[in-house]
Amino acid sequence: MRLRFLLRPNWVVLTLVVFLFATACFLLLSPWQWGRHNERDARNEAIERSLSSPPRPIEQVLPDGTAPSADTVWSRVEVTGTYLPDAEVIARLRSVHGEPAYEVLTPLRTPSGDTVLIDRGYIAPNDQVGVPDYAPPPDGEVTVIARVRTDEADPKGRAAFTPSDADTPHVYAIDSTVVADETGLDLRPGYFQLTPHQPGVLNPLPLPRVNAGPFLSYSMQWIAFGIMALAGWLYFTVRESKPGGALRGSAQRASGDGGRRAKKPRRKSVAEQLAEDEAAEQPLPVPGRVAEQRRDDG
Repeated sequence: MRLRFLLRPNWVVLTLVVFLFATACFLLLSPWQWGRHNERDARNEAIERSLSSPPRPIEQVLPDGTAPSADTVWSRVEVTGTYLPDAEVIARLRSVHGEPAYEVLTPLRTPSGDTVLIDRGYIAPNDQVGVPDYAPPPDGEVTVIARVRTDEADPKGRAAFTPSDADTPHVYAIDSTVVADETGLDLRPGYFQLTPHQPGVLNPLPLPRVNAGPFLSYSMQWIAFGIMALAGWLYFTVRESKPGGALRGSAQRASGDGGRRAKKPRRKSVAEQLAEDEAAEQPLPVPGRVAEQRRDDG
């Protein structure tokens, strides 16, 4: 039977590996990159929409304390209130333009009694990799324009802490619930990133680059890898099913020999090898000289 080789253990293992890899390409890896591509597209559209739309009051964008969503993130809102510098928090392990940075988070209380978390921008660490001195927020009531941001998530779920050489608490992710637990304030969900030239801004955070990124091509590449794996398996399956296949040929040779292995040639001894070498080194006889030697011997 031509397809009997498909039941060989090595071919079964190869088939399982190929089909598992192809399944991962089609159902896991490619959709994962496709999802990242869609997320990048949604972010780019939100940023471009915010650039062309004027800022609106926060209650119009996020009424009744609504949490930021994909439809409202990056929108510019106008917030009026008073900074609460005593409840300030530092976000650590940040990166701006490829350089390490800290971000300063200061709550702001509105006249209605709501409290929002304002990201005042970033500061570069000092020579001791610590938080340098920075300008405090202005006193009194201010009106600022900020971009809506969703809460970040710390994969390790770490709480805020105060380093031994600092007085201000630090957080690993900008999460309003973590800051609320540390400061005891009732903060609205999400946080708000100040735009340039606003009261209390330090170094304004740059906007992400608006580009598609490589995720779409990565998604197509994983599909191509899965197709190539299946095509290669199919090619070798067809080749082995025909006469002359490597597996079938070896099986036929084994059955033709009656299951006996061919005997290996006997290894020559050292004496036999030396005798062959001496014979090879002797000069070939010359016909004239052989005849003269025979007359001399006679």
